[in-house]
Amino acid sequence: MGGVIDAAANQLRVAKRLAPRRKGSFGERFGRLDDRFVFVLGSPRSGTTFLAGAIGSVPGFLDLGEVAPVKAAVPELAALEPEEAARRLRRILALARRAGLVGNVRPVEQTPELAHAARAIPLAYPHARIVHIVRDGRDVVCSLLEKPWLRTAQAATDDAGVPYGSYARFWVEPERRADFEAASDVTRAAWVWRSYVTAARASGVPLVELRYEELATDPAAAADVLAPALAAPVGPLASALSRVHRSSVGRYRTDLSAEQIGEVEAEAGPLLSELGYS
Repeated sequence: MGGVIDAAANQLRVAKRLAPRRKGSFGERFGRLDDRFVFVLGSPRSGTTFLAGAIGSVPGFLDLGEVAPVKAAVPELAALEPEEAARRLRRILALARRAGLVGNVRPVEQTPELAHAARAIPLAYPHARIVHIVRDGRDVVCSLLEKPWLRTAQAATDDAGVPYGSYARFWVEPERRADFEAASDVTRAAWVWRSYVTAARASGVPLVELRYEELATDPAAAADVLAPALAAPVGPLASALSRVHRSSVGRYRTDLSAEQIGEVEAEAGPLLSELGYS
């Protein structure tokens, strides 16, 4: 019974989240569901929210935000065979879109945890596009440290009912669960970044990969890359991307101590080097 109640509560959260966005035409609200999804993946605090919001502001698209029932289901989706995970993902998102009155408009979904179930996305939505935004892991750590999500003895939960805290999530390697829970906040934050980025890039699905630093430096160039990949108008997309926050690039240089940078590199150094963040 608890699972049913939790699922209903999450769908209600979807409806409330999308309530202010219901000003489209009758077809956009009640028409046939458009399955040409855009999924924005990336580590938390990598710019997924900004990027999905920018794409969703373009005419013909709509940002769904992080769909709470999807976020709650990801641990199960990640454990299923991709075909079954795809069927479940379709069911969840179809119900969420109907609950949120999102019909004949291209939906943008931005749940970062889907990086761990990315193989299911093309099976669920063959015409979807997946955008993977990558940000310097050291800057991601700075941003994650501002949030309570990974701290010890946190009693709060997120909008999908997932509890905060230092406990090992489903994406932590089974043999390292105790290490994760005993680690510092900095190490856990670096673990998040490494795990999510690695999962997306190792999924084998087609990705449009975008660097946050390149987006911040030249939004117009980023729009030139994204627009044809998404079949979106370049002008409105460039305008939306131009509102990116540039000041956070390289913040680790002042926000992290040398010891903390060492912790990040100890956990995620090979991936930082592979991506050119060194």
